[in-house]
Amino acid sequence: MTRFRLTVEFDGTPFMGWQRQAHGPSVQQAIEDAAAAITGQPATLHAAGRTDAGVHALAMTAHVDIAKPIAPFRLMEALNAHLKPQPVAILGCEVVPDDWHARFSCLGRSYLYRIANRRAPLTLDRHRAWRIGRDLDVDSMHDAAQLLVGRHDFTTFRSAHCQAESPVKTLDRLDVRREGDEVQIEAAARSFLHHQVRSMVGCLALVGQGQWSARDVADALEARDRAALGLNAPPDGLYFVAARY
Repeated sequence: MTRFRLTVEFDGTPFMGWQRQAHGPSVQQAIEDAAAAITGQPATLHAAGRTDAGVHALAMTAHVDIAKPIAPFRLMEALNAHLKPQPVAILGCEVVPDDWHARFSCLGRSYLYRIANRRAPLTLDRHRAWRIGRDLDVDSMHDAAQLLVGRHDFTTFRSAHCQAESPVKTLDRLDVRREGDEVQIEAAARSFLHHQVRSMVGCLALVGQGQWSARDVADALEARDRAALGLNAPPDGLYFVAARY
């Protein structure tokens, strides 16, 4: 049995999320089915994180154990062939030690959220960014974001369906910047709560539009109450960027 580390890129638009589930297609199922078709045996994929329906990945890390002798490059090529025409691609494949785990060996995860700050409808970036027509004050958003950095109880920014044992997380970085008519929000932490990034982005968008102040963000954090959340951003603009080991 050989353990392979996979680097996966995917467009989450047609999927119910990363995790295999009974009520719709998932990225995990797509790759597991491809691996089973190659080896003739069931395959179980483990990932660095889970993503919601509609969320994308630039480089999700996962691992799979394969009994059939096969070189990493051949496995990558075969998986990509079987994944067509689904919007999933294996960018890299390498052999790792048997005790290496995509989830439990991970030391940090990072996400990117893209806001298309323009009045015109999206064409090329439809389902790949959140369009906000009103001009956003990026400096105010970034300043407010710094209030969320550090170790906090993020109950307000946590989905009611979150399965994490504790709402306390340490947010290492939350940066907001503008690139032309695109506002990019980057978040990094060892791990995140369900909907945490989208919830933080939603509140920062309210700040950018002048509907909330930095004080409102601080009050929402201190409330430790999901009812205090201002807005949960849609999944379209969220990307899993990388896992750190």
